[in-house]
Amino acid sequence: MDDGFNPVEVIAGDAACGLVLLCDHARNCLPAEYGNLGLGEDSFRRHIAYDIGARDVTVALARLLGAPAVMTTYSRLLIDPNRGEDDPTIVMRLSDGTVIPGNHPISASEIESRIERFHRPYHAAIDALLDAMLARGQVPAVFSVHSFTNLWKGVARPWEVALLWDNDPRFTQPLLTELRATRRFTVGDNEPYDG
Repeated sequence: MDDGFNPVEVIAGDAACGLVLLCDHARNCLPAEYGNLGLGEDSFRRHIAYDIGARDVTVALARLLGAPAVMTTYSRLLIDPNRGEDDPTIVMRLSDGTVIPGNHPISASEIESRIERFHRPYHAAIDALLDAMLARGQVPAVFSVHSFTNLWKGVARPWEVALLWDNDPRFTQPLLTELRATRRFTVGDNEPYDG
């Protein structure tokens, strides 16, 4: 089914800048065929639907730095692009205490349809951008923008800015140093999640 809903938003930017911006949970929208998944509109203003403010930050960074960006246009309540295809939480049935009626129950064929129509196109857009840069001999830094709620399951999250990273500290450590030096933010290093 093609209802004209494009699951991916791309800002072309200048690949020569060496940076690629991603925003997995940029929007709180759903294709019309899914209605509101049985939820009230207030649920789509909460963090369960998207990373509040993350799209605005991604767009601002892309403009400021001239960097290309790839963002989703759909709510993570439909399918979570930040999960592997075999992850049982790729379609959430329950999020922060809220049951998602349109996802519970859900058939394997519906999950596969959502993967094919929404999840794969997003990852294909990322792969195409990275492949093009690598083909030109560029190894880009990939910076994925997220936001998180300041309270999760009764536990406070005091960080105003956090960098999540894994094996390579070359990009994150200088940025962490600069952020801490401003003394304007409570800065998290792999908080509230481990990169």
